Amino acid sequence: MADPSSYRPRPGEIPDSPGVYRFRDEHRRVIYVGKAKSLRQRLANYFQDLAGLHPRTRTMVTTAASVEWTVVSTEVEALQLEYSWIKEYDPRFNVKYRDDKSYPYLAVTMNEEFPRVQVMRGHKKKGVRYFGPYAHAWAIRDTVDLLLRVFPVRTCSAGVFKNAARTGRPCLLGYIGKCSAPCVGRIPAEDHRELADEFCDFMTGRTGTYLRRLEKQMMEAADEMEYERAARLRDDIEALKKAMEKNAVVLADATDADLIAVAEDELEAAVQIFHVRGGRVRGQRGWVTDKVEEITTGALVEHALQQLYGEETGDAVPKEVLVPALPDPVEPVQEWLTGRRGSGVSLRVPQRGDKRALMETVERNAQQALVLHKTKRASDLTTRSRALEEIAEALDLDSAPLRIECYDISHLQGDDVVASMVVFEDGLARKSEYRRFQIKGFEGQDDVRSMHEVITRRFRRYLAEKEKTGEWTDGETDAEEALGQAPASTLTEDDGRPKRFAYPPQLVVVDGGQPQVAAARRALDDLGIDDIAVCGLAKRLEEVWVPDDDDPVVLPRTSEGLYLLQRVRDEAHRFAITYQRTKRAKRFRSSPLDDVPGLGETRKQALLKHFGSLKKLRSATIEQICEVPGIGRKTAETIAVALARTAPPAPAVNTATGEIMDEEEPETTAGSLGEPVTAGLPEERRGQER
Repeated sequence: MADPSSYRPRPGEIPDSPGVYRFRDEHRRVIYVGKAKSLRQRLANYFQDLAGLHPRTRTMVTTAASVEWTVVSTEVEALQLEYSWIKEYDPRFNVKYRDDKSYPYLAVTMNEEFPRVQVMRGHKKKGVRYFGPYAHAWAIRDTVDLLLRVFPVRTCSAGVFKNAARTGRPCLLGYIGKCSAPCVGRIPAEDHRELADEFCDFMTGRTGTYLRRLEKQMMEAADEMEYERAARLRDDIEALKKAMEKNAVVLADATDADLIAVAEDELEAAVQIFHVRGGRVRGQRGWVTDKVEEITTGALVEHALQQLYGEETGDAVPKEVLVPALPDPVEPVQEWLTGRRGSGVSLRVPQRGDKRALMETVERNAQQALVLHKTKRASDLTTRSRALEEIAEALDLDSAPLRIECYDISHLQGDDVVASMVVFEDGLARKSEYRRFQIKGFEGQDDVRSMHEVITRRFRRYLAEKEKTGEWTDGETDAEEALGQAPASTLTEDDGRPKRFAYPPQLVVVDGGQPQVAAARRALDDLGIDDIAVCGLAKRLEEVWVPDDDDPVVLPRTSEGLYLLQRVRDEAHRFAITYQRTKRAKRFRSSPLDDVPGLGETRKQALLKHFGSLKKLRSATIEQICEVPGIGRKTAETIAVALARTAPPAPAVNTATGEIMDEEEPETTAGSLGEPVTAGLPEERRGQER
């Protein structure tokens, strides 16, 4: 690991001007390329105290062995040079597009004597009209097959065309009317080119002219009693309409725009692009991006723009580009796009109307792409096995943790404190074994005490169930004294086997850093459990913390083990926050006082303020209720009746110990106990929720 101070430039060497810089490793390979408005200010950020750098940036500067730079005149030139160098050197610490494949286009070779319609990939050629890109080549072929009824343009290769011209016999498409057969002289070159022009006009969105013309010809044929010709024209119109349905109108006519959306987490981001031409979605593409460096959404957008338009010129760059966040600064990027197009380009964030609605659709596609990528990655058996092995190696475990339990605490500013337990076996979620907890001992924003209580309650139950199934050999008396006698029905399934809740995990993961990990370890130690490993995953820097260690375990960014720990932690957070929102909704649900006629909000607040809670109000006498200002006897009687009618049921009590039953419960739907909930609310930004 190199010391950045060993290659730090001397003061005054770095110019205070725009430019592009390159970090190289000891083998002179370029590992990072960046641009800056001021090279001096930007490079100074890399040579500060390593403790103040983001972990990924710290890895980059300690991997590098030298830095060099090139001065340019403007920020636009810096943007262009940065793009060129990233393409040339493919630096490992720059943003990587994992799905950087070439997307298929519908191309019309207008540079040939007899233009040809075909699927094309790769670099664009001069004189060829392109439409797209499309997500799949079959989508292009379906569209072309429909349009060839009306625009029978040549689609054959050069070899097939020459062979047909030599033999004087057209191919099959020529015989069935889906090619005008210019190869055998059925149509002159000028007329065939006109067909190709009409095909291109239709693809650019000018569809109304051709539909009206065909409808007029159909009516004329019907009036002249040429019914077969009229039927053929009718079928042509239906084919055109069907082709148009594949590209629904989403924006006003003549709108040319690209919409870019980003869905991201700490390590990856999915980029989705919709290409709108003539008001219709003409193509869609996307990538999954490795976030190798600390990067903002605006910077991701800037990289996406470079990827999209770095090789494009002219009309391939649309008049308008809609993005979720603007690069900082935005002016050089906008000027660069204008230079690529040759005329003005609007780069902005849509705020309202149809464009905002379409942007939301693109964002949903990006989110689904990221989820699909994670699902595919998680479903692979080999990948899961490697992830478990990496976790075992990083945490120095004797074997791979085949059962992992993760715990998270959630509350809203200290109210409705709850916790969740999720279970992953063999790297896959086992939702039937999820549990959720109410934190009853105290209220407040104290995740450490809450974590200690939850771990204690869960593993006390484990010890009790283990003792009841005959597997516990030491400390029976202590377990009984700690827990009391639990009903046997709560410890076994119908066939007498121990419940899955009695199975211990090989690894306990907590959502949090060193304090939460210490609390979990302390809870296990208090119960005498020393054969279960504990770790924590801190969300801010994705660091893995282990007990009694001052430094975290930093797994590589590409580690499948880190990815699995993230999934476990995120699922625990989703489950906890869903339960917390459910409790919050119940707390704010309509009050029994709402059913009292004539009782307004002011007098409701006065009642609650006077008695302090609905429970105390329910136990008050009519005379005591009448003491509240503004409440007469008749109203007080009505309030008493309404509260008596909605009195809550008594809590369940353990008949053996006299204690209120514990609050752990499996994730179930409202009407069917034991049935797992397989769809939860999507995780949102935490804000004040934990």
